[in-house]
Amino acid sequence: MKITIISVGKLKEKYLIKGINEYAKRLGAYCTFNIIEVDDEPAPEHLSAANEQKVKEIEGERILERIASRDYVFALDLQGQQLTSEAFAADIEDKMIYGQSHITFIIGGSLGLSPAVIQRSQMQIAFGKMTYPHQLMRLILTEQIYRAFRIIRGEPYHK
Repeated sequence: MKITIISVGKLKEKYLIKGINEYAKRLGAYCTFNIIEVDDEPAPEHLSAANEQKVKEIEGERILERIASRDYVFALDLQGQQLTSEAFAADIEDKMIYGQSHITFIIGGSLGLSPAVIQRSQMQIAFGKMTYPHQLMRLILTEQIYRAFRIIRGEPYHK
């Protein structure tokens, strides 16, 4: 099983990098894990709706270039389905059982994802109704992927 996270922007915060690297190392026992960073588009604080859409489209094109045609894609989106850790694990396990060898998770930039990226995804998920910085979301998602594999294998995890 290959798991990839495609995320907009370069991660600079050392504490987040350290946490992600720790979970990535642990994931090595379960899957091939990779994070791809795509460039974010400069977006001043006050953009018109049209300019916001343009930024999302440019970032979306960068994301879509990195997705293979056979990838099963989860898009992280505030309007997505909220899952328990157990349900998330069951979804991943279901993909493995039915021969899906590559799962890709998409984390958008500060403005979110373009409609084209949402359309390309097979499932949209949300980690609650709160908004998290997309940089922090990488760590949260990586931990939840690790937790999912622990659940799938029947190994202990913190509830």
